[in-house]
Formats: sequence, C-alpha cells, structure tokens
Amino acid sequence: METSRIAHFFNAKLLLLHVGEKTTEKEQQIHQIISQIDYKDLDISIEWKPGKPDKVLLETCERLNVDLLILGALQHENLYQFYVGSIARKLTRKVCCSVLLLIKPSEKRVPCEHVVVNGLEDDDTPFAISNACYVSHSLGAKQLTIVEEIRQKEIAVSVEDDKSLKKATILKERLRHREDSRVRKILKSIPVEFLENLKIKTQSIFGKRGYSIGHYAEVVRADLLVMNAPKKTGLLDRIFPHDIEYILSDLPTDLLIVRKRN
Repeated sequence: METSRIAHFFNAKLLLLHVGEKTTEKEQQIHQIISQIDYKDLDISIEWKPGKPDKVLLETCERLNVDLLILGALQHENLYQFYVGSIARKLTRKVCCSVLLLIKPSEKRVPCEHVVVNGLEDDDTPFAISNACYVSHSLGAKQLTIVEEIRQKEIAVSVEDDKSLKKATILKERLRHREDSRVRKILKSIPVEFLENLKIKTQSIFGKRGYSIGHYAEVVRADLLVMNAPKKTGLLDRIFPHDIEYILSDLPTDLLIVRKRN
C-alpha cells in the first residue's frame, strides 16, 4: 500500500520484487494486495528471484537501473544487529540508487507535513537538498528544515568567564551566518516550482554529525529525514561509526538516503 502511494506521487513505475520461490499461493496474495490499492492506473510489474535478499536486490537495482529502493526497516537496532548488519543496512551502503527506509508503513496515508534534510558542508549536499525540495513538493509537505550540523571542534574556545563566553557566542553567530549564506546559494539553483507553498527554515546545530540531526528530527517530529548517502563502507566505519550510522541504528522517522548514480 505504502509503496504504491509513493510511486503514484512520484509518477513512477512500481517494481515489486519477491525474493524466494514463486508459488500459486504467494502470487495470489500479491495480486490481492495490488487489487486493493487506490491507484488503478499505476504501472506495476512483479519479479520473482531466488537467492539471498541483499544480493538479489543489489543485482536487480543495477540491472534495471532502479531510481529508488523502498524497504521496511527496524526503528531500533540492538548491538548484534548493528555490527552484523540488517539487510536494510547492507543495502544502504552498497546499492547503486537512493533508498527509502520506512519504519511505520500504513494502509491509510499519513500526510507528510515536515521534511528535514542535512545541510552540512559536503559536495553531495546540494543534490540532497534539491531532492528534499522535490520530495516535499511531490508529497505536499508544508515545511522543509535544512539542518546545518556544525562540529563542536569548530568552536575552539574554552568558556571560563564572561569574556570567553562572549567570544564563543560571537564565533557561533559567525558560523551560523556562514552556513546560512552557503545554504541560500544552494536554494537559488533549485527550480521555483519545487519551492511553491513550501516554508523553508534553516537550523544550525552544534554537535556530533549524524547523531545531532537524528535527535533534531525526532524532537520536531519530522515525517521524513533526507540524508546524503554514506561514502565509506569499510570495516573501520562499522567499528568507528560516522554520520549516518547513528541514524541507521536508531531511526527517528522514515529516512530517505539520496545517492547520485554513476
């Protein structure tokens, strides 16, 4: 149900991939579900592939040039799941396209009101913000918040008295101004139609990247969080988590990870 709505809003073709043996019973179940969706004109195809889910999904996305992979995901992972890795986590790192992780799919649509997107200084951030604007427009969201995560180490001031406090405050304001200016330049390049009827807010946050934006999205009860795709996928990134790992282990809301296709 949820995937059909998303495909409808994005005016996309929907591919349903079942990993496992094709049986008459399973086929009937899928067709019964399809018959209950509201969007009768939606272009839907079904594929049946045996094998391991992660490998089959990776191969299929590459072979069929898929633009968006939609998966159900655990909202909270335990320690074993974090280090061994769920299917969703493996696919997030390796798949060739963007990934949408749904933690609470529902039969009845819950309107998407508020989208949060990362605005950190990175080469892929303009692409993420542009996609967040497009998604917000397509889903009819009313507000988009661009969160500028600023590392605490950029404020290299030890607050010990009024003078050092004032210095730290001035430095924070300068950093906020710098980040706001950078984000405004990105917004100027986005098609105007994606910005219509959309309230855009910028929010500077000082703290650990990934953890801070995840906490912010949870506090403001965002309906969707949009993030850059992770760039590193080695073993060290599992032992020493980077930005997006904090979010994947404790999803605050539905998560869209945008990735440029090579």
